[in-house]
Amino acid sequence: MTIAASAFDFRSVLTAGAVVTWPQGTGEPRGLTRRLVAQRQELPPVEIFIGMSTSDTLKPEHADRFRFRALNGAGTNRVLTAANLVDIVPAHVSKVPGLLRAGLLKVDVLLLKVRPHTTPGMYTTGVIADFIPALVQAAKTVIAEIDERLPMTGQDALVKRADIDVLVQADADEVFLPDPEPSEQELQVAAKVAELIPDGATVQLGIGGLPVAMCRALSGHRNLGIHSGVVPDGVVALMQKGVITNANKGEGAGLMVTGGLFGTRTLFDFADGNNEVALRSSEYTHNPVTMARINMLYAINSAVEVDLTGQVNSEVAAKRYLGAVGGQADFVRGAQLSPGGRSIVALPAATPDGKYSKLVAVLTGVPVTAARADMDLIVTEYGVADLRGCSFAERARRLAAIAHPNFRDSLLATLS
Repeated sequence: MTIAASAFDFRSVLTAGAVVTWPQGTGEPRGLTRRLVAQRQELPPVEIFIGMSTSDTLKPEHADRFRFRALNGAGTNRVLTAANLVDIVPAHVSKVPGLLRAGLLKVDVLLLKVRPHTTPGMYTTGVIADFIPALVQAAKTVIAEIDERLPMTGQDALVKRADIDVLVQADADEVFLPDPEPSEQELQVAAKVAELIPDGATVQLGIGGLPVAMCRALSGHRNLGIHSGVVPDGVVALMQKGVITNANKGEGAGLMVTGGLFGTRTLFDFADGNNEVALRSSEYTHNPVTMARINMLYAINSAVEVDLTGQVNSEVAAKRYLGAVGGQADFVRGAQLSPGGRSIVALPAATPDGKYSKLVAVLTGVPVTAARADMDLIVTEYGVADLRGCSFAERARRLAAIAHPNFRDSLLATLS
């Protein structure tokens, strides 16, 4: 009989300086991670390497024994980045598996949650597949908690029993990520974006207010497909209504393809045993070769700010690292390789309080997440700027025209 995750003794597997990691978002094995935190004073100092966290497991006070590295500052990682406790690793999602396999991103101990699969000798990670194959290959020790609440999914979410060194029993709550309520500005932006997307297109979206607003704005479309790094609860209603059929995709026809289910029981239950849901690794979802085989891939990404040349910052706001390099550049480029595909960067024209424009004269002191030469369509609630083939001057005029009216004159003044 397997012991409970809350009873596992990490002293048996951890040495000083070891790197411990687990899947991001809803893939976090909460029994094991809580036990790791609770036992930390008995352990040697270790490094915690994470993607986007969506739970409250890690807190600033845990820096007394843990060193934190992360692929981004999103989700609840923001609590740690606000305290300047996270060493950020900037990497495109498409590159992460290769970095893991090459040992350039070190992993000593991998924590998973799994469910026995119907295929003999296999387990499924249920809600996440993005980096799973590479993490399992790279880790020296794999510890997994058995959680029968996970949905029965396959493809790249499968792990061989032989690759798991220790099995324990899950005894903690699940990690859910409910859809947030979009702001009025996000709803308006989503409506503008939806007007650009034709019936039969394949859509990439993420999580957060704007993707949720997009799910609502697309409810009148027909025959859409999904190919995305992660998906929220909102896709369930679209599939149940027949809006999403995945019939016209070409590559991945008949399948909603995603690297992660970032939602709640609504999404998990829908995916459970559903042959129309495919969990794939980021080596597939974010691969430009894959995207080039998809019909009419419309990639929808957001940003912190965009400057008048088309440079995009999706990482830093108010001098705090709150976002990620993530998969934005992968999809910005990949969608434009798709037959009939387009790349859309969508954002409200101003901050929620209206004090600052999100369209700025030039990015200064912040990262360029997506290059201006890769830009296609920029959308705010005030319109669409098509930057294809535009000179610097033409870009600036088109972008200033979709800025919030309170900031247009000042932006235009920078052009004179």
